[in-house]
Amino acid sequence: MNLKNSADNTEIGLGDLEKTVIINTLIQTPIVERDQKWIGTFLENIADANLKLGSPEVIIASDGFPYVQLETVTSNEHFHAFVISKQLPTLLLQGFGIVINAQTEQPDWIFTYGDIANFELNDSFYSDESIFSNHKENVVIGNDEKVLIGQPSDAILPKYIRKQLREFLKHAGINIPKTMLIARNFEDETQVKQDLVFNFTPAQFANEQDFQQIGSTVAWFLPRHYSFLFIDEMSIESGFQEI
Repeated sequence: MNLKNSADNTEIGLGDLEKTVIINTLIQTPIVERDQKWIGTFLENIADANLKLGSPEVIIASDGFPYVQLETVTSNEHFHAFVISKQLPTLLLQGFGIVINAQTEQPDWIFTYGDIANFELNDSFYSDESIFSNHKENVVIGNDEKVLIGQPSDAILPKYIRKQLREFLKHAGINIPKTMLIARNFEDETQVKQDLVFNFTPAQFANEQDFQQIGSTVAWFLPRHYSFLFIDEMSIESGFQEI
């Protein structure tokens, strides 16, 4: 599996040389010694650093998802630069994550598709603060709970994420995948939370394991701070629209 037409669809050129040096220095630190400072510096510099494609260019990892293999480069090496920040359209349109230095005993970093989408949307691979519900909570709607219903904007679900979700869910047997956005505690701006909602439930699948796998894949396509739940479309009068 290869990247398709990356040279035609994206801005090509060298990355930031200073950031490349920083990344090359960072990866010399043993994984067990990498602390929060290391992680912060790595994430601040990796998107603009010079990397190169591995061989094969794309792999299906043990989690079942496709990742572009990228490797760090040496100072005297001749290579065709791959700069993440300049290749976002290719990555997002083709539905890939990224693995850094998968050729080593343990990869230096793995970005899901949702991580890359978050970088495109928010200039950061991860967002610590948001009005989405806490993932640690069991996201459900209470019987007497008041919610506002609407549609997620392009700032939440841009076309490239919608395309990946739509194609995957149809392949998984959801003939007409739909979504909506709900807001809860909306009467208190300090407490308001939002969640994405999808129009399928465990009852539509052969077993709970199949449903959980669908949920895990939806999560892989979304930024990590997004919360979502599943509701039978017939239980809500209106609000759902096709993804």
